[in-house]
Amino acid sequence: MTEALTRTGADGLPGDPTAGLVRPDVTLPVRGEPFERADAGTLARLGEVSSATACAKLHGLGIRRSFVEGPRPLSPGYRVVGSALTLQFMPQREDLAAGDEQEYVERHTALWHVLETVQPGDVLVVQAFGSRFSGCLGDILARYFQRKGGAGVVVDGRIRDSGKIRDLGLPVWSTGVTPHYASQSELFPWAFDVPVAVGGVLCMPGDLVVADDDGPVIVPRAMADQVIESARDHEEWEVFSRQRLDEGARLSDYYPLTPDTRGEFEAWRSAQPSAR
Repeated sequence: MTEALTRTGADGLPGDPTAGLVRPDVTLPVRGEPFERADAGTLARLGEVSSATACAKLHGLGIRRSFVEGPRPLSPGYRVVGSALTLQFMPQREDLAAGDEQEYVERHTALWHVLETVQPGDVLVVQAFGSRFSGCLGDILARYFQRKGGAGVVVDGRIRDSGKIRDLGLPVWSTGVTPHYASQSELFPWAFDVPVAVGGVLCMPGDLVVADDDGPVIVPRAMADQVIESARDHEEWEVFSRQRLDEGARLSDYYPLTPDTRGEFEAWRSAQPSAR
């Protein structure tokens, strides 16, 4: 373990309930293997896809769980697409992390370390078990993340300093807010660049995150091109269908398209200036 984590709760102060605990030989924070981020072109193309469409297309491709259930936008109207930079909280155990100085010990944990690895366009994805009491990110850390080019944050748990973070204009999806700092309650920043579970969904480092007012969706990195191609067709025919419905057409003919109206759509698309 790091020096700071080793001494936490082990000062032998009178009344310290952790003074007699045997400290295991564990080195924190844990860091996973290096990973690749998506290229700028992929991010730009996926940036045209809504989370609803991405979720639907992944379902059609065989990925049944992509919606991160629970986190909601701190402020509505934001839209983010980026590569997942992962942070894992784990339950506290007194022989590993406890004591009066714990808030200061956090600077030696995965929470501080992961922020030093942020690259422009990253979306920080945080596993926090939906905790109602752990403020996984606060104003100062959010500012640092944003300054380094971070695009947004998805937390399966809570944040603190919500007003100041809202004023930053940093897009954040969380399950709520709390006045607690990160390790004040039952969790502790444990690992980064590792697989995380958020809202019932597996997120691997480097996966793509699409988040908007409907919530966050995790797109497996290797499937990004399939999702983009399928979503582009879907969103183009929805534009066509809206236009026809606004003109008075029948819903059952244009949503979804029938074989006949699909041919009509293809002709319409070919006539558009932006047609491929």
